[in-house]
Amino acid sequence: MPKQNIVLIDILFDPICPWCYIGKRRLDEAISQRPEIQVKRRWQPFLLNPEMPSEGLDRTAYLVRKFGSEERVRRVYGAIEEAGLSVEIDFAFERIKQTPNTVDAHRVVRFADQYGKADVTAEMLFNRYFIDGDNIGDSKILLDIAKQLDLDLKSLAAYLDSEQDIDLIYEKNARAHRMGINGVPSYLFNEHLAISGAQEPPVLVRLLDAALASKTAA
Repeated sequence: MPKQNIVLIDILFDPICPWCYIGKRRLDEAISQRPEIQVKRRWQPFLLNPEMPSEGLDRTAYLVRKFGSEERVRRVYGAIEEAGLSVEIDFAFERIKQTPNTVDAHRVVRFADQYGKADVTAEMLFNRYFIDGDNIGDSKILLDIAKQLDLDLKSLAAYLDSEQDIDLIYEKNARAHRMGINGVPSYLFNEHLAISGAQEPPVLVRLLDAALASKTAA
């Protein structure tokens, strides 16, 4: 495929963000509508809870503290469930017991990118958290995901046991805030066209077209 048909999309996300999962599915749909464009995705870390303890927090207590009441939590997540069904995500929020620290989950995505498997790893993290209710802050769960994806378990275990890239994750999160990004998902097309929110596929298709047009005109 000609080089000018390549569009780079930086995706800022947190794997415990339900709108990021919805946004991924909508982006998948947009990309499928432009088969002539070769899209390269780069998954960039964003921390919704940068101060989260390493062991995470009880999810119910965390959400009530965040939204003010259980009634408001039900209302907010009821709307998310409806949005999820539109992209074939059957959220099972009732299965989630823990809101995890996601630094290690982001590190696993970085590790998987060496094998060209960042996209499928992000999808798997979303699935294991939002559908299975697994604690994706637990290294055992992360290694099980890696096993399913045929990643190098020994190397990944050593990587997670080290402190490699931990500071980088926090720095990338801080950089996003310095850029004015305060929520996810957010997308950066060819490093200059930015948009935030789980945009509908037609919006993302227009951005793909604009990114390609600006590249070919350059």
